[in-house]
Amino acid sequence: MRYAVVALTYLVAGLAAWAVAALLLPGLHPLLVTFAADVAATLVVFAASTLIRNASMYDPYWSVAPAVIVLAWVLGESGEVVRQSAVLALVLIWSVRLTWNWASSWRGLDHEDWRYVRLRGQRVPFWLVNLVGIQLMPTVVVFAGLLAVWPAVAVPGRGFGVLDVVAVAVTVTAVAIEATADRQLHRFAADPAHRGQIMASGLWRYSRHPNYLGEILFWWGMWLFGLAAAPGWWWTVVGAVGMVLLFTVVSIPMMDQRSLERRPAYAEHMRRVPALLPLRPIRR
Repeated sequence: MRYAVVALTYLVAGLAAWAVAALLLPGLHPLLVTFAADVAATLVVFAASTLIRNASMYDPYWSVAPAVIVLAWVLGESGEVVRQSAVLALVLIWSVRLTWNWASSWRGLDHEDWRYVRLRGQRVPFWLVNLVGIQLMPTVVVFAGLLAVWPAVAVPGRGFGVLDVVAVAVTVTAVAIEATADRQLHRFAADPAHRGQIMASGLWRYSRHPNYLGEILFWWGMWLFGLAAAPGWWWTVVGAVGMVLLFTVVSIPMMDQRSLERRPAYAEHMRRVPALLPLRPIRR
């Protein structure tokens, strides 16, 4: 039942996006059309999350929307075929894995992410926090990350080259890091003997948030693809930079603060282990 509600919501969101794109397609640049359709789909998910009083309805949008958008661009544009195929394959692999990671850990319609629960206690009306902070803001950030994918799949002329190989290596590494970190965390959390303990093994020994590191690297890989296809689109680096800011300014501080509240020893862990990049030696 829980997945049926999510599937229905996202089906309606997809239809809304398609309708908006069909109405705007004749006169606007495809990027503007895509953005308008993206916002329309987000508003549908917001309406559903408000109806069932669970902002977590938006959570899979982060990984589902990019796959749909990139697929639509590849089918509708005549970019360099090898690069198109590489980008689409990597985005789909990233999307399926991340969506499955969400689905396998989601407890149902009556469970809302702890971050959203905390935000319900603020003075600002939660519907506004949900609309702007939880849903529209991530939609805009992800779309900014996808700006680099547009030239990668839609601008012809430059063949698949050395920079593309680097982009493939960075993106594959990113997905591998994120997948490994998520798997290690799930196994650690599933063991009752680890209750109350701090995850400090595997990749988590060298970074407090290796899953976020993998996610950030993924979007830098997308930017490298765009740079390889059209150097003039270098400015789309704003998307990758936006991802860095989102995680370092918002997500990591929130996660660290929660861990400090639940585990006093986490303060020492923060002194020993870097937040993202393992740039300093780990002291035992």
